[in-house]
Amino acid sequence: MLGHLHPSFSCTHGGLSVLIFILFINGFIVGSDVTQTSILWKNKGDGATMNCSHTKDINFYQMYWYRQLPGETMELIVFTTTTSKDFGKLSQDKFSASKPDARTGTFTVKNLESGDKGLYFCAVSQHSDTDTTTGTKLTVLDPTRNISSPYVTVLPPSPNECQKEKHVSKTIVCVATRFYPDHVTLSWDIDGKNIAAGVATDADAQLDDDGYKITSRLRVSAQDWFTPGKKFTCTVTACMESS
Repeated sequence: MLGHLHPSFSCTHGGLSVLIFILFINGFIVGSDVTQTSILWKNKGDGATMNCSHTKDINFYQMYWYRQLPGETMELIVFTTTTSKDFGKLSQDKFSASKPDARTGTFTVKNLESGDKGLYFCAVSQHSDTDTTTGTKLTVLDPTRNISSPYVTVLPPSPNECQKEKHVSKTIVCVATRFYPDHVTLSWDIDGKNIAAGVATDADAQLDDDGYKITSRLRVSAQDWFTPGKKFTCTVTACMESS
């Protein structure tokens, strides 16, 4: 029997880099003609008030507030107009809403608990025509943890991948750790161009004793990996609430 030795290809690459952006947000997100508070960090026991406004026709006087808790489906909390509000079966001891005019409204979650963390959406409607935003991300802060920015490491393909034939694709891993709270997103560039194909990012950051951790993997062709001068960049964006 003849034995075959496969050549070992080095996975050392000088083109791995990290960009970290810290965004201080004290404003709103916009969806079409609807504007809503973007992120909120609040302590347990506090209230969290979100603002919503729109530039659509004044006939869009109906405003809806929805909640989506982690791992759950979206739930309608309250429907408001300038003259009425309907919380359905939900308690007004926990939620309140106001709508002073056709184009603006507010929504408040009272006496915050850890279980109130989630996404809150504002939608405005004129009969069946509805417009909304991507929501307010509400985080209920743990008083025992300090707010911290991520530490980021980019790892080259594993030694196991490096032992395979040169034509086999390679996986680059970007790991962000020790951040709190979990308002962090990861993206990839190759030679300055944003890449979506071949990217697999954890659905949610995981919390441990040191803070949150999230991982993103970029699968690249062997040709790209072994091209001299090719630049692979993991961009980590941490959104911080401005005081």
